[in-house]
Amino acid sequence: MLRLLLLTLFALSAYAAQPFKIAVIGLTHGHVAGFFNMALKRDDIQIVGIAEPDRQLFDKYAKLHNLSSDLYYPSAAEMLAHVSPQGVVGYTSTFEHLHAVEACAKAHVDIMMEKPLAVSYRDALAMAEAARAGKIHVLVNYETTWYASNALARDLVDKGDLGDIRKVVVHDGHQGPREINVQPEFFHWLTDPKLNGAGALFDFGCYGADLMTWLMHGQRPLTVTAVTQQIKPEIYPHVDDEATAVLTYPHAVAILEPSWNWPFAIKDMQVYGRTGEISTVLRDRAIVHRAGQEANEEEAPKLSAPYDDSLHYFAAVVRGEIDDHGSLSSLETNLIVSEILDAARRSAQTGKTVTLPLDGK
Repeated sequence: MLRLLLLTLFALSAYAAQPFKIAVIGLTHGHVAGFFNMALKRDDIQIVGIAEPDRQLFDKYAKLHNLSSDLYYPSAAEMLAHVSPQGVVGYTSTFEHLHAVEACAKAHVDIMMEKPLAVSYRDALAMAEAARAGKIHVLVNYETTWYASNALARDLVDKGDLGDIRKVVVHDGHQGPREINVQPEFFHWLTDPKLNGAGALFDFGCYGADLMTWLMHGQRPLTVTAVTQQIKPEIYPHVDDEATAVLTYPHAVAILEPSWNWPFAIKDMQVYGRTGEISTVLRDRAIVHRAGQEANEEEAPKLSAPYDDSLHYFAAVVRGEIDDHGSLSSLETNLIVSEILDAARRSAQTGKTVTLPLDGK
């Protein structure tokens, strides 16, 4: 029995030591540059294929990152027919996420895509159905998932240190895609309402919807009320560049403030409980204020693997080492995020408060 146990442990450790084989679908999402910068420097990641219909775009990244032309495939279907990745990362427009999930489901390969999950709640439900049929994980990568400050906020809430949540305010965004000089192929679809779902509302509203759903342990809001503006119509004539969404719960409210008009890049959150408050400060610090005490700045405990970055996390989920249920990246959480974003868009278009759940049409 001891010998069998030792052999099993050895096999598991050897398996975990093998590089995680990843394929890439799409290169039009600007965050793919960060993926290459991270993945190509690591021994635990091996890129086995890249699907991108625009060969010139592939050639640009191949030159920048010294990628072999042997990795290239013109479509996800062709790539998945020739290579056998353990997981796929998606860097397409949000509109193309459904196609990517369906391709991965057919090949029975797990996928992690960039936020948000979908351009509509209907597409999100279709992805969930494809995932069930293909028995695959569908994960969504948010930068803020890997912020130790957000993990500290959730920990304090769950311990009851702040009392029951009463109000959450989330600020996300930057000066604007044009203003920060995103890649042309990224700018093209970010500013297209069909390919992005909206403008700043979807691009950055998803962060707050994701965090609030996670803090509320998967509870969907009762109502969503949103307003959007075009402060810079000469740059963004087809989508909003400013948005505010208010989510109501039986005993709490969330205010999401996504914008392409901040004077600088911002991702912070204030969580107000019945007896205390935490304000996140960047990735690793937070200001905590409990009733009857002075506010103190605290260093958030560092996140440990596999919860410290997207690739560690993705590999651990695929290998069955951790359960992603209810996480910031999970499909069930992001179905609610998609529902919130779709409701916010409907509210902004009609000028009316939208009651959840949506019908998915």
